[in-house]
Amino acid sequence: MSYPPIPVLDPVCTLQVDLGPIREMGQGRGGLRRLVPIIGGTVEGPLLNGRILDLGADWQTVFSDGLAELDTRYAVQTHDGATIDIRNFGFRHGPAEVMQAMARGEQVSSDAYYMRTQARLETGDSRYDWVNRTLFVGSGSRQAGAVTVALFAIR
Repeated sequence: MSYPPIPVLDPVCTLQVDLGPIREMGQGRGGLRRLVPIIGGTVEGPLLNGRILDLGADWQTVFSDGLAELDTRYAVQTHDGATIDIRNFGFRHGPAEVMQAMARGEQVSSDAYYMRTQARLETGDSRYDWVNRTLFVGSGSRQAGAVTVALFAIR
């Protein structure tokens, strides 16, 4: 049996996402609900550069087993003036003691937990039309007040 081509990951950029204070919403139907404002940040990489705009948020659900479901929407303004919408969905989980340390704001090694995302980007700017037809995956880490996501295009 022959298989289709194996996907290749091409580095696009690193998103350094600045976060506002977490707003705990309480227990929802599926788990603990939280809103995490996205208040800015930077975008640097071989294919995208610019800044993260002060709009958007991460609508999180934290389940009883500690799994955090990440559901973010925000926008980037590129260095040359295009606006790109980002919708990023993913999971963060790890050993209970690691997740508790992270919740206390302690610095935790990103290889001590799992944080992966799938992203869809969209723009009306023809210079970046390729993002409308590309799927992306990300590998992330959480710091106090920020998230870093290395974003890769799936080729």
